[in-house]
Amino acid sequence: MKVIKHSEEVLKAALISKNTQLARLYEKLEPGEKRLLDEAFQPHSALFAPITLHSESDWISSHPEPTQDFEQFYHDRYRSTPTSQKSAIYVQPIGSFGDSRVSPENYLKWLKDYCEAFYYGLMVKILDPVPVSQAACAFRVNEYTHNLQIHAGDLLQFLKKRKPRDAFCIVGITMIDLYPKESWNFVFGQASLTEGMGIFSFARYDSDFYSASYKGRLKSGTKYPVADYSVFSGYYTPAITSLLLLRSCKTLTHEIGHIFGLRHCQWLQCVMQGSNHLEESDRRPLDLCPICLRKLQSAIHFSIAERYKALLRWMDDGRSGTEAEFGHAAEVGLPKPVEAFKECQEWVLKCLDVLQK
Repeated sequence: MKVIKHSEEVLKAALISKNTQLARLYEKLEPGEKRLLDEAFQPHSALFAPITLHSESDWISSHPEPTQDFEQFYHDRYRSTPTSQKSAIYVQPIGSFGDSRVSPENYLKWLKDYCEAFYYGLMVKILDPVPVSQAACAFRVNEYTHNLQIHAGDLLQFLKKRKPRDAFCIVGITMIDLYPKESWNFVFGQASLTEGMGIFSFARYDSDFYSASYKGRLKSGTKYPVADYSVFSGYYTPAITSLLLLRSCKTLTHEIGHIFGLRHCQWLQCVMQGSNHLEESDRRPLDLCPICLRKLQSAIHFSIAERYKALLRWMDDGRSGTEAEFGHAAEVGLPKPVEAFKECQEWVLKCLDVLQK
């Protein structure tokens, strides 16, 4: 295992900047906000830890990228910023969502509410779900995993036509696997940052996806007519468990972060870290490091304390119970399955304690 440990001086410059103007902006922050953000360069911070690489297949090892500090983000002329006319985040569900234990309406509302807390101050709107046939996208059966896949590029073109005028961005979400072109095995998602849109699949967040017993597998060698979307009728989608909800929240906020202009984080453990595989994605924390948090705050202008309180309210909106009980709870409008969020909930409480000292 390799630990990426930056010096206090490097982290301080990445967060505050050596630019006099940006340093002055930092000094204007609330005392509690500065106290929390300063944890970025505390040698033994209990809140923010260095990034650990577990193998050569991890993102930073296999995809070398330049770092992005706050100053580079702030002065990036190509990044998108919400305006009074274009401030809404739209989410377009495509295809079916989850098994019958949890209604799609509940799951989508949970995602919406989490995203509104994460991007505190912006409105998130869920568009009416559409079937795969309405997107008129290409599809195939993966030759290795034998599951259905839909074409990511076609879906981006579909989203472009549906993007509302008041949209800061529009993102499509689906429980069906994606592929970007015939030569690729799969892709978790694809985005056009200049167009303010993206498409992301949660299919591979099913704990059974890579097992031989995965219910979404079709018979080897199965072929379907180009425009025959009947195969998607009743096609298997994974159960909405607490773990799948956690993974969905991570992915959705990570990818929307890119549309704001946040690049992959290489400073500290952060939800904006890149990930090559599910194990690496699961290692990422649910929230932002101080450097990425300052970037987002400069774009949206939220109170950090109020944002954390909103995240905490979302996580507090669940009660103790078994995973099976949550299926019935969702059907009758009771709390969401949040047991997988317990560690993050405790972390947010610690952050609020630092903010409110």
